[in-house]
Amino acid sequence: MRALLWFPLLSLLALTLPHLSTTSPTSPTSSSSQRPVIGILSQEVSRYDPTPDAESYIAASYVKFVESAGARVVPVMINQTEEEYKALFYSLNGILLPGGGVSIYSSGYARASKIFYDLAIEANQKGDFFPIWGTCLGFEQLAYLTAQKPVLVNTNTTSVTLPLNFTNEAKGSRMFQDFPDELMRALETEALTENSHMWSVSLETYNSNDDLKTFYKVLSTNTDGRTEFISTWEAYDYPIYGVQWHPEKNPFEWTRAYYAHSSNAVKVTFYFANFFVNEARKSVHSFESEEAVRKLLIYRHSQTYAGDQRPFEQIYYF
Repeated sequence: MRALLWFPLLSLLALTLPHLSTTSPTSPTSSSSQRPVIGILSQEVSRYDPTPDAESYIAASYVKFVESAGARVVPVMINQTEEEYKALFYSLNGILLPGGGVSIYSSGYARASKIFYDLAIEANQKGDFFPIWGTCLGFEQLAYLTAQKPVLVNTNTTSVTLPLNFTNEAKGSRMFQDFPDELMRALETEALTENSHMWSVSLETYNSNDDLKTFYKVLSTNTDGRTEFISTWEAYDYPIYGVQWHPEKNPFEWTRAYYAHSSNAVKVTFYFANFFVNEARKSVHSFESEEAVRKLLIYRHSQTYAGDQRPFEQIYYF
């Protein structure tokens, strides 16, 4: 219990510990491992956005999620060329595909996701470590990219916070290996995971789809009372991770009464953030110079308050 009470201090200490890289079995050889830069994919604005001249956006809570564990963020814009995405891929240490409401089949978000997914598969197969994290829409995007066909079913899960139903695979997973037992029990018994989705990957669909079943290890499921769906998974052979729910909302979003803000809810967020950023630390990708990365960092953009129109408190518009 003391470890949980002192988590903010311990998380900072954890970030200084050595982590394995793909080029060395004992320690990282690149300074990028201690200065990770993670891309967060933007997506098309909606009719509800208060900035009509913007083309795309990123909710600030995703940026804060990554920054809370010691990484910097570069926004990945939609509608860039494949060559531009490829150059960015070899500079970033990982990418986060955030939640949202655009098409996973035909949007700029979908196109960019596929390019980064394909590059990551190819790179990881060659021993070039590159992690991907998908949240909600990002989870659904990963499912489509892996199955190479639509696999989602409709569920009644647009505004509910739930405990997780862990599978037997969770305890030995990479994602949960550093979670304290107390926090795992809290995840099982307390409503700590916020769901804002109307589409899911049902367990039935997963079990009948060889592409999904051989690629992803299911770590938790949930149900809307009618359909059991996958809520957390990780790839067997790649550093690719997905959650159908929203860990970033617990500490950073306040527009909905059902968002979880308890001490355990916040700890869950930071353990996940710490895990993903530590995965990014294993990547030896880097920008050609500090000046080059500084030109692209999200620090150069301003946040806009959007809590009156959107479920996000703050948004970056591009």
